[in-house]
Amino acid sequence: MLTTLLTYGMIGAIVGILAGLFGIGGGLVIVPMLIFAFSLQNVPQEVTMHLALATSLASIIFTSISSSFAHHKRGAVHWDVVKKIVLGILTGTFLGSCIASRLSTDFLKIFFVIFLYFVATQLLLNKKPKPGREIPGKAGMFGTGNVIGMVSSLVGIGGGTLSVPFMLWCNINTHHAIGTSAAIGLPIAIAGTIGYIFNGWNVPNLPPYSLGFVYLPALFGIAAISVLTAPLGVKLAHSLPVDRLKRIFSLLLYVVATKMLISAL
Repeated sequence: MLTTLLTYGMIGAIVGILAGLFGIGGGLVIVPMLIFAFSLQNVPQEVTMHLALATSLASIIFTSISSSFAHHKRGAVHWDVVKKIVLGILTGTFLGSCIASRLSTDFLKIFFVIFLYFVATQLLLNKKPKPGREIPGKAGMFGTGNVIGMVSSLVGIGGGTLSVPFMLWCNINTHHAIGTSAAIGLPIAIAGTIGYIFNGWNVPNLPPYSLGFVYLPALFGIAAISVLTAPLGVKLAHSLPVDRLKRIFSLLLYVVATKMLISAL
């Protein structure tokens, strides 16, 4: 068990830095790493992806608290935006977790791979939407929150890859978009975790120490370290050439996505 916790702690260190640096919550990295770790533990294939998505979202609860607090101290969180979008986020994420719980592992893997290619391309091209409007009204924010939440629950992320471009489009500068995205990641993570616990409660073939689809040893290992390294990621985000780092990260995502695609096929 100690070796298992250390393994997940190493994952958490990487995840925390990425969460603060890019505002992505780390899920894009957590999910592939968890799939690999679960295969080493001989976790049944039919629940591997569900466990990875659920545990990723559960770990993001802790990561988002740490990274959003660090961004808040720098005045980079627009709490008015968080308040407007949170209801749509909660409903969309919970609904998405209910849908994902009824889909096969293979389908979820392919969906995740497609999303990885999309994000990698987005990061590589570094095309930022031109600021074209202000934050929408209640109905618009509710709909946007539902879309961000549903997609996030299907791929186990904190929503940054969708919420950051949305806020840039709405005339919020990059650092503030990343900080606000980190805060939005918290309701995504909470709603998604509750949904995956509820829908995985009586599922057979889950490994010991699972709470629904959430694998607790992985959660504890990742959360314990990621909350310590997330502030480091925030510090780096305000001092390093993030755009250049994003291009490097995009190449890593292409490799991960291709490996997962080959495995799925």
